[in-house]
Amino acid sequence: MFEFITVRELYELYINDRDQLDGIEYVELQGWIRTNRNSGKVGFLALNDGTYFKNVQVVYLDEIIDNYEETSHISTGSAVKVTGKLKLTPDGKQPFEIEATHLVVEGTCDEDFPLQKKRHSFEYMREIPHLRPRANTFYATFRLRSVLSMAIHEFFQNQGFVYIHTPIITSNDGEGAGEMFRATTIDNTEFDKDFFGKEAYLTVTGQLHVEAFALTYRDVYTFGPAFRAENSNTSRHASEFWMIEPEIAFADLEDDMDLIEDMVKYCIDYVLDNAPEEMKFFESMIDKDCINRIKAVRDSDFKRMTYTEAIDYLLKADVKFENKVEWGMDLNSEHERYICEKIVGGPVFLTDYPKEIKAFYMRLNDDGKTVAACDLLVPGIGELVGGSQREERYDVLEKIMDEKGMAKEGLQWYMDLRRFGGCKHAGFGLGFDRFLMYLTGMQNIRDVEPFPRTPRNLKF
Repeated sequence: MFEFITVRELYELYINDRDQLDGIEYVELQGWIRTNRNSGKVGFLALNDGTYFKNVQVVYLDEIIDNYEETSHISTGSAVKVTGKLKLTPDGKQPFEIEATHLVVEGTCDEDFPLQKKRHSFEYMREIPHLRPRANTFYATFRLRSVLSMAIHEFFQNQGFVYIHTPIITSNDGEGAGEMFRATTIDNTEFDKDFFGKEAYLTVTGQLHVEAFALTYRDVYTFGPAFRAENSNTSRHASEFWMIEPEIAFADLEDDMDLIEDMVKYCIDYVLDNAPEEMKFFESMIDKDCINRIKAVRDSDFKRMTYTEAIDYLLKADVKFENKVEWGMDLNSEHERYICEKIVGGPVFLTDYPKEIKAFYMRLNDDGKTVAACDLLVPGIGELVGGSQREERYDVLEKIMDEKGMAKEGLQWYMDLRRFGGCKHAGFGLGFDRFLMYLTGMQNIRDVEPFPRTPRNLKF
């Protein structure tokens, strides 16, 4: 009697319940061949079924398996079903192996399969995103992407946050940058004849819409795709990406920073606990410091420093920065990293930025020059999270929008939230893909997104 089992279940039994594993004699596995090598009367398959990072070794012997010749010619990438005897091998490279008695090919893999048993460059792999999850680096990356997604949801759900699906098609430029993709069914500018009867765009943020729900449910979050028509080919920019955007009512900037710190630490713990093999892989093959780096962040107290204090440190620094330092500038990565790595020696929130370089919805401080905003800076990359207390005063918000030359017609609904039971509230945005890059040490956003969308790149 063969017992169907997954590779993950086998490893979990080996780690957690060895006695139960000892009681299993014959098993059936389904998966894909990573390698197939044989010599004479014995062969070895590395089989992976997608449930666990590690493979399981399948041994096939001419004297035992009933189709040795067919099995010895199975190509890498083929889908198979294997039945055989489970054997513990504590002295081997793997803790157990399967001694095959029969193998069925469910789907052959043609000889021009582009993944072979050698290292391929990340640039090459970007040309075949439909196949690259089968390579170890991307297998680990996209597994971790799933695990990190779950960490985000569990963190907020465990605290009673309500998950809101904000619209992907919108008429608002939530960031005021104007870098938006137009959503249209016509090829001219007569928008009154278009599908929605007005200009429509793909959203750059769910924040404005989720604020409306924060004023009902108190604590809410949105986690979904966002789009920027920014013609940038840097390793940190993509045209389509995912954003985590919580919003908390009856809360100020201090509450916001507390929430950010709790969330980052929770997510680090979660991926270390739920994707240990993947994280070990990143440590050994991608970034030898990644686990130590994120553990140090998890174990730190996040410091807090004003933007003005940071500028003072930078002006006094015995370092020649590429970009000139002056109050009112938008800090570059080199400045952010100097502050958190050299001055603080760990994570730090910079607060109270000049109003001119921040979004219109951020609360104006009493000095009239700065806003109640924060950026979380972490060693290795600089800015990781950006947040703020929102401007809850109708008259102040209206004045700021006028100063920035913003058209208020399409945002009157947003302004009305200040008239109809508004209260102080705050929130933040975390780029999910960049967070994944930080955890893994992957250096290009194109390599952490399943099908990356970047300028001149829409192949799939």
